[in-house]
Amino acid sequence: MILPVRFSISRLRRALATAAACTTILLLPACQIPKLRNPQQTAVLPATFNGAADAASSAQLHVEEFYQDPILSRLACLAVTNNRELKILEEEVQIARNEVISRSGAYLPMLNFGFNAGTTKYSQFTLPGASREDDPYRNGRLLPNPVPDFLGAFNLSWQIDIWRQLRNARDAARQRYDAAVQRRNYFITRIVAEVAEGYYSLMALDQQLQNLDTIIGLQEQSYKMARDRFDAGRGTELAVQRFVGEVRKNQSEKLIVRQEIIQVENRINFLLNRYPQTVERFSAKFLDLEIQALNLGVPAQLLQNRLDVREAERELEAAGLDVKVARARFFPTVNLTGQVGYDAFNPSYFFYPQAFVANALGQLVVPFINKRAIQADYMTANARQLQTVYNYQRVVLNAFTEVVNWLFKIENYRRSIDLKRQQLAALELSVGLATKLYFAGRVEYMDVLFAQRDFLDARRVLIQTKREQLTAVVKAYQALGGGYLMNCPPQDAVAGNAAAIGAAAAMGAAGEMRLRGPESQPLLVPRRQIEIAPGPRPLPEPKLPEKIARAAAPEPDPWVKAR
Repeated sequence: MILPVRFSISRLRRALATAAACTTILLLPACQIPKLRNPQQTAVLPATFNGAADAASSAQLHVEEFYQDPILSRLACLAVTNNRELKILEEEVQIARNEVISRSGAYLPMLNFGFNAGTTKYSQFTLPGASREDDPYRNGRLLPNPVPDFLGAFNLSWQIDIWRQLRNARDAARQRYDAAVQRRNYFITRIVAEVAEGYYSLMALDQQLQNLDTIIGLQEQSYKMARDRFDAGRGTELAVQRFVGEVRKNQSEKLIVRQEIIQVENRINFLLNRYPQTVERFSAKFLDLEIQALNLGVPAQLLQNRLDVREAERELEAAGLDVKVARARFFPTVNLTGQVGYDAFNPSYFFYPQAFVANALGQLVVPFINKRAIQADYMTANARQLQTVYNYQRVVLNAFTEVVNWLFKIENYRRSIDLKRQQLAALELSVGLATKLYFAGRVEYMDVLFAQRDFLDARRVLIQTKREQLTAVVKAYQALGGGYLMNCPPQDAVAGNAAAIGAAAAMGAAGEMRLRGPESQPLLVPRRQIEIAPGPRPLPEPKLPEKIARAAAPEPDPWVKAR
């Protein structure tokens, strides 16, 4: 009774030793995995925006709620509905979604059906050819040579995901799909901000035109006064010509402003995917325009509200999963294959029970020698992971910096506008006083000219400062993460499509272009939609008195007279 016990113990020891040896051979390649590099640490996100913080954030406000301008809200909806670059990003989202579907089936068994037909000619001097026997199903006849082969079978293949390699690849694809969604949504905030910036720029340019018209009117009055004084012999022609030059300069400036308006309008139309046309706006109260007050929230909310931060976060998580996928290549992989079907050399025997075939195969693959490619892929995945870490740190720092920059710009420009309003009021009063004193003959024309020029410059700077302030508010709203929440009515899509259809309109014989408006009704638009403003009104040439004209005429050259 003792010997069997000793024999069992020795067999157990040999089995354990064999298992230990196999385990060592299988896991030995995993001991040569390179060490990962760690990223450099960055500064901790501050608790406030340089001391400023609120309980809520304006990023959660809808576009129409923040801007409170139905015209601007409609333009933003048209841009989001029709912009072609946004359509491209939506297709990228679809591509990422398809990648998730593909990865989701990679770790599951794959079953397919196939039918094969072929023939083989055996040599008489080989064992298969020399050992031909009678056909058991056809008495007195040999097996055919060449031998046909007909196979119909179900094929099974399955890579068992022991180390979660395939499932980690699926999860990485899901993270990249989410990143593509965030990239598309972040582009929406950029489109809305660019449309709003262009919209306020158009209003500022309209005010510049109005400002130039006002100063041209004042200068024409001053020109008439200088001409009257010159006709009366109390002034000089120099004053008349200086006022003429100022009028012409500002009339030329108007054409430049009109060209800038055309370019800004066409930029907005491009974002809306429509051909050049006038952009609707109301510019009368531009200098008194105020947008929704900003609520900053706390910097930690940027991690949730800023869509580019969320995109960088998803890319970071996907890169971490890619490292796990590359690491799993150092370990053994198990593949199972199988086949079930019917195989016969004659189709008439195809469904006989004796024609049934089946096979199964298990494959264990261990990377053992020359693993440079696997190690290189693993280190490349680590390097890309570090890239995403540094990109995430950069995006967070940039988001915080943008909010602080636009916040201080809003406040500083608000104070500057208050001071410039006071300056403008004083200069407007000085223009009236200089005009009265010049009419009374108590000051020179240069005082009037300088007063008008200072007034024009001050009003131009005020309009530009207001434009920069509104742009800062738009950018701050985007920097906080706002601009992708909006309620667009369905008719906006119809209107945008109808406007795009107008691009292919044919020219009419009467010199008119037939377009389709939002209501799908034909509109008559002049062929020259962009008309150059008529030239400035010609100022009458000053008529010099006869004595002054003779005195001012150049004397003839005596040498010419002698010749």
